[in-house]
Amino acid sequence: MATKFTPLHDRILVRRVEEADTTRGGIIIPDSAKDKPQEGEVISAGKGKINEDGKVRPLDVKEGDRILFGKYSGTEIKLDGEDFIIMREEEVLGIISGAAKKETAGSRK
Repeated sequence: MATKFTPLHDRILVRRVEEADTTRGGIIIPDSAKDKPQEGEVISAGKGKINEDGKVRPLDVKEGDRILFGKYSGTEIKLDGEDFIIMREEEVLGIISGAAKKETAGSRK
């Protein structure tokens, strides 16, 4: 990514992780039958959320984390021709650890 993007406050920049094109049984899934993946990789994160005391609470997610998020979470944007999502940390459902690395949406050639 040539453009440097830094989210503000409690927002994060996420790249979707693509689903497999075939099932374990070898059935090929056409693009029209696929849902948008609800799993992604955090590309960059803001500094944190400001609480009532005026202090910044750091985010629980960090750059490189694999996350799950809701189907309608965030706002889709395009940077340097690549699709990303900007969302608030509160829209993240959880952090995935120990999962096999999947292909990200922009890494296929």
